[in-house]
Amino acid sequence: MSHTSVILLQMGGPDSLEAVGPFLRNLFSDREIIRIGPAWLQPFIARMIVKRRTRVVAEKYREIGGKSPIRQLTEAQAAALERELGEGFTCTVAMRYWHPLTADTLRRVIADGPERIVALSLYPHYSRATGGSSFNDLDRCLTSLTARPQVVRVPHFFDHPLYIDALAEKIEAGLASFPERSRVRLLFSAHSLPQSFIDEGDPYLDHVRATVRLVMERFGDVGHSLAFQSRAGPVKWLEPSTDDMLKELAKTGCRELLMVPLSFVSDHIETLHEIDIEYAAEAAQLGITTFRRTESLNSSPTFIRCLARLVRDALHQTASS
Repeated sequence: MSHTSVILLQMGGPDSLEAVGPFLRNLFSDREIIRIGPAWLQPFIARMIVKRRTRVVAEKYREIGGKSPIRQLTEAQAAALERELGEGFTCTVAMRYWHPLTADTLRRVIADGPERIVALSLYPHYSRATGGSSFNDLDRCLTSLTARPQVVRVPHFFDHPLYIDALAEKIEAGLASFPERSRVRLLFSAHSLPQSFIDEGDPYLDHVRATVRLVMERFGDVGHSLAFQSRAGPVKWLEPSTDDMLKELAKTGCRELLMVPLSFVSDHIETLHEIDIEYAAEAAQLGITTFRRTESLNSSPTFIRCLARLVRDALHQTASS
């Protein structure tokens, strides 16, 4: 019986403290995600950056359990999606910078003889640095195959109604934990991106703003801000940064804050350490008395239904084109 293989494309994360250095090397060597100096010099600069940062980053992973949970959480998403899609579908995971790497996943998938592959990016907002890099990686792996199935791509879902529903559910649950929602400020925090990418036409910032606008149509009684986290490397990044926004909100009298992580569909170091530990401590020092974060989507039933709809719609569009 013919079947469709769905590959969830994700960034990945180190699965042990020993893997932190190699993971960072893979990340900083990729000019599709960050450009540091001329191309011929980037591998050398990347090694220098990694040498300087590995101990600090490894300590952060140690504080959240000694590894990134992203592989287990993404595999759980794949398992839930396979159940949602039902007979005729298998779902697996391919990571960009750590195991299971795209090439290894693709070999296993091809060995099963699928009729078609759906490559589903788990980056809601498209950027050449994230979804683009993952699709390029997939294309490089596909070129080595003598025979290959049809490949259908899902590049983003920043405005999909079920994605907005899933985010809104998490925000509503977060707001319910405060005594008076009108006093709460929502702070949407998206992963940052080099400003040069936006200047060159990358749609990421427009996608992020669209998500925030669509979500806030449901929360008109709550104030909100947007900022950008997880900057790394000596380039100009999107502004305002999340730390600067925390300072600004504290100055204007914000005392109750609900962080809403965007660009992250599962827990990893940016939520578990950067938000839950680093920003929480900074907020307390600034006088923000109640600092909370919405739960990550992870295997939210609504989010899994969103992924299933994306897969089915992509296949339908391909069949009718």
